[in-house]
Order: sequence, then C-alpha cells, then structure tokens
Amino acid sequence: MPEGPLRAWITFFTHWQEELTMAKVAHEPVKRALSRIRELSADEEARRLAFVRERALRDEVSLLNEAKREGRQEGEQLGAEKAKRDTARNLIKLGVLSDEQIAQATGLTMDDVEALREEARH
Repeated sequence: MPEGPLRAWITFFTHWQEELTMAKVAHEPVKRALSRIRELSADEEARRLAFVRERALRDEVSLLNEAKREGRQEGEQLGAEKAKRDTARNLIKLGVLSDEQIAQATGLTMDDVEALREEARH
C-alpha cells in the first residue's frame, strides 16, 4: 500500500502502542491523535473523566431511545383509543345499535359509550 494519509491512519489504528512504528508516521493529524492518546493515558484523572463522559453519553442515548419507544407506544395507544371513540360516535349517529352493542363492537366501556352518546346530544 502506498504511503499517505490512509496508510498513516491504518498504522495508527493497528500499531498505536508501538513507539518505534509510530515514530515513522509523518502525517500530522495522526501525530496529534497519538499525542492526545498519550496525554490521556498519562493522566489517570483524564482517563476516569473520559470514561465517565462516555458512559454518560451512552446512558443519554439509551434514555432517548427508550423515550422514543415509549412515545411511539403511547401514540399508538392514543390513536387506537381515538379510533374506538370515533367508531362509537359513528355507530351512535347511525342509531341502530344499543350502547351495550356499541361497547362490545368497539371495546369501550359502557360508561364511555354513554358519555359519547351524551356528548352527541349536545
């Protein structure tokens, strides 16, 4: 493989702990990355802080993903509930079923159907 930035990064990722190999790398961004890794490795507190920061970021991503899942589930439940109520309202307007039959058909409670019927009267 020819020398160049890609080769320098490959060397960095595979040999970053080998002083003699890394001394031959001339690509400046790789040198800066190696220098930063050495700084972090030399400073126990910096390593601890980096670990805590990384863990906090992972936790934040997990919490956001969980919130999104819960939001989707809640949205689906609200949508299903709205669909039941809309169906019940339509059945009430047709006027051919009893409240008990509407409750059975939609999965709503009798109290819900009665409240919707009362709402329709107003």
